Amino acid sequence: MRFRITVVATGMALLCLLAFTGLAPSLIGLIQITAVDQELRAEAPRVLDVSGEPVDGKPRPELTAQDIRALKAGEPVLRHEGASAYRWRGQVVFLADGTPRLEVYGDKLLGYENANVLGTRWLLLAAALVAGFVGIATWLSVRSSLLPVERMRVAAGALPHGQRLPVPPARDELQALAEALNALLTRRDEASDRLRRFTGDAAHELRSPVASVRAQAEVAVAHPDPDFSIEVLESVVEESIRLSRLVDSLLILARADTAAPSRAEAVDLVLEAEAAIGRLGTELLVRLNAPPSACLVSATRSEVELVLDNLLRNAGRYAYSTVTVALVPVGRDVRLIVDDDGHGIPAEHRAKVFDRFYRVEEDRGRASGGFGLGLALVAHLVQRRGGSGGGVTCRWRAF
Repeated sequence: MRFRITVVATGMALLCLLAFTGLAPSLIGLIQITAVDQELRAEAPRVLDVSGEPVDGKPRPELTAQDIRALKAGEPVLRHEGASAYRWRGQVVFLADGTPRLEVYGDKLLGYENANVLGTRWLLLAAALVAGFVGIATWLSVRSSLLPVERMRVAAGALPHGQRLPVPPARDELQALAEALNALLTRRDEASDRLRRFTGDAAHELRSPVASVRAQAEVAVAHPDPDFSIEVLESVVEESIRLSRLVDSLLILARADTAAPSRAEAVDLVLEAEAAIGRLGTELLVRLNAPPSACLVSATRSEVELVLDNLLRNAGRYAYSTVTVALVPVGRDVRLIVDDDGHGIPAEHRAKVFDRFYRVEEDRGRASGGFGLGLALVAHLVQRRGGSGGGVTCRWRAF
């Protein structure tokens, strides 16, 4: 980047200086002519008749008929002769008897062409020197300006997990860059922590069914009893189904983590809640308390279905007899409340039930078929759409 900026700055400076040098002959000539015109005003004029013949007794000036016509019209005359030039100015005056006379002023511009050529050469040399100076100054300036950025880049690459870059006190671009890099490092650490926890939890959850299948298979091989083999195969099938459900849940959660959210649409939460209750397929009493009008939320239909199905299955798994679903519009949000008449979630666990692989009772996961992933997926889907979740309540952004 230093090289590109230096090349651009040097090239622009050189182009401007060359353009000025191209105008140098005209500027030098204009300066010479202006100086001569000022001197001519102080000199006594030559007096000619309107045909160009002298009437003052002096020799006839070297003026052509075209020059005489230009002078009578009040136009100056510049005539080149070799390396020099002649400058003439004139005006028509009238004598007392009305006779017209032509007063002319003239002088020779010595070295006119040589001055232009020499001035142009010196300006070309000056242009090259100035362009070189601009290039060196630009290189040093950009280098000194980017030096803090380079130090910040090296420091960011060497930062260990959890540490952040020092933020410069000056409110400038470097402070904004440091804050942006720190935010990026924060997101990196959070993603790394989530991946580490997810990998460890997934390995822990997968270890149990895999170990159970292996142990039962080894026992069946060691004791080839037909009746016992049937029992072992049934247990293996049960563990395989549980393992398959766990892998499916992990894949759904992984896709939800990595894939970009689909374009949101207006989804009627009342209709979707009625459909989810119909899919629950339980003998429990499920009541829906909803406003008479539609409750539109900003999401996709599949996301709403996943959220409702997971919440209702979780409530139905631990309810005694009744599950209640309530939809309450609150400002620009819609609050979704799922409650049941079961033993409830102890207060110390309510802040963690939406964490991945978290179960209130570790020993009931296998019996109930839960892995601690359903509520985690609910929290992720709702938060990704600008909502929030906690306990048994989801606050969803209205459409």
